[in-house]
Amino acid sequence: MKLGRLNHVGVATPSIERSLERYRTLFGADPHGEPFDLPAQGVRVCFVDAPNTQIELIQPLGPDSPVAKFIDKNPDGGQHHVCFEVPDIAAARADFEAQGVRILGPTRVGAHGTPIFFVHPKDMGGVLTEFMESPQQAH
Repeated sequence: MKLGRLNHVGVATPSIERSLERYRTLFGADPHGEPFDLPAQGVRVCFVDAPNTQIELIQPLGPDSPVAKFIDKNPDGGQHHVCFEVPDIAAARADFEAQGVRILGPTRVGAHGTPIFFVHPKDMGGVLTEFMESPQQAH
């Protein structure tokens, strides 16, 4: 497997609206689009464009959201994960599994509409890492 480009940095937040206001005020940055819900993942998401990547603002939809636990521990929010692109998500997953890397849950469709999976932080030097099929490669 070959690592692709950094697609985004995920930032958990208790309020996407407050976070968007901070990005507007401090950086003059506007959202890439309107916030939207991903009920299957238990989150509300909004992207902010940067010249070389995106910031993915992630707000829990409810107390059962995996991100809710992060917010409980970090009430102001904070960096949640990084996301790298790979050309073939199935091949990447198979390669990680062959190496004994712990993958969190099934491969599923992410916020960009492409297949994703997460790798356990303990296998990535303490960083929750998402891998997504490059949008150009997705079927």
